[in-house]
Amino acid sequence: MCQTRVMRIALIFVVCAAGFAQSGFAQAPGTLDPAKATPSKQDSAKPDPAKQDSAKQDPGDLTIRATVNVVIAPTTVRDRNGDFVNGLQLQDFELYDNNKLQKINADVRDEPLSLVVAVQRSSNLTDFLPKIQKIGTLLNQLVAGQDGEIAVVGFDHRIQVVQDFTTEGTKVSEAMKKMTPGSSNHAVIDAVNQSIRMLRNREKDRRRVLLLIAEKRDRGSELRMRECLTEAQFANVSIYSLDISTVVAALTDKGIPPRPPSVPAEAQHLPGGYPATPTTIDQNYYMGNYVPVFIDIFKAVKSVFVDDTLDVFTRFTGGREYAFIGERSLEKAISGISDELHSQYLLSYAPGNQTEGGFHEIKVIVNRPNLEVRTRPGYWVAARPE
Repeated sequence: MCQTRVMRIALIFVVCAAGFAQSGFAQAPGTLDPAKATPSKQDSAKPDPAKQDSAKQDPGDLTIRATVNVVIAPTTVRDRNGDFVNGLQLQDFELYDNNKLQKINADVRDEPLSLVVAVQRSSNLTDFLPKIQKIGTLLNQLVAGQDGEIAVVGFDHRIQVVQDFTTEGTKVSEAMKKMTPGSSNHAVIDAVNQSIRMLRNREKDRRRVLLLIAEKRDRGSELRMRECLTEAQFANVSIYSLDISTVVAALTDKGIPPRPPSVPAEAQHLPGGYPATPTTIDQNYYMGNYVPVFIDIFKAVKSVFVDDTLDVFTRFTGGREYAFIGERSLEKAISGISDELHSQYLLSYAPGNQTEGGFHEIKVIVNRPNLEVRTRPGYWVAARPE
């Protein structure tokens, strides 16, 4: 009797299970169990064919699909003497995205600052590191400001968050002093990527800046530069650098003036209907000549070799490189970065031409004569599938 009852229960269980499977109630791999609201361990262990296929692809062939909702163009304006021009209003600017006039929504330079200081601590910096470790107080006083917060990252071939974001200046100084020389490699790109990810998670109403203290050339990174530039682009991070070199001259107030353009003014490519003023020529020549390099990087052209990693990062994000050889030039560099950060105009706009794939060039024009205008050269938008 008992054995017959057990057989009936087993038969009912088999019939019910078959009914559920035929009725489409069997749980699909990767979906949530309605009863437990957690993924089934058995199903989650099954390989996803789509993920397997994508894993076989060359990372250089993967398409970056992201939407550019708001673009921030950090814009520096100087007069003919090299002094910063303050007091400009939104109506004094015109901003072009791929030669199309855009509506500037706001100047967000008054937002509090979130700063990551990424310091190379490889074994060849035994002489440089003690000088760098003394700038903790300067970073708090000059760069971060009253409402600013600072995080410290140290790197050789490894990336270490020495101090997470803090508003306490003593913690920043202590973190700088803790760093000691490490291995012979220095993974600049990997360190920049980690720093950008930290900044990306800060509140949206904060300005995001990375100060990179490193040698110009990367040695040992696993990530590609275009992955890092994409992270910086969508997080709206500005990158400044203090270049570690034993051969560079000490930083001067105005720096060494660049060579004059080989292409005459009347032959320069400018937004339609605008004269070849010093403002537009300066920006078009000195920033525009880097656009082909950025395009090749985002297209993952295999022949691209970036000799000066810091130059690419600073130019693409609208920052600037500084050089130093001693404590005095280092302090002057920090002061220069502080002056620029607090004098910049952060022009915010929502692109009206996001369907255009490829590199979007940004041009900023100020309706006053004899001014030098510098901003980020543009951003990349992947072509959308038909």
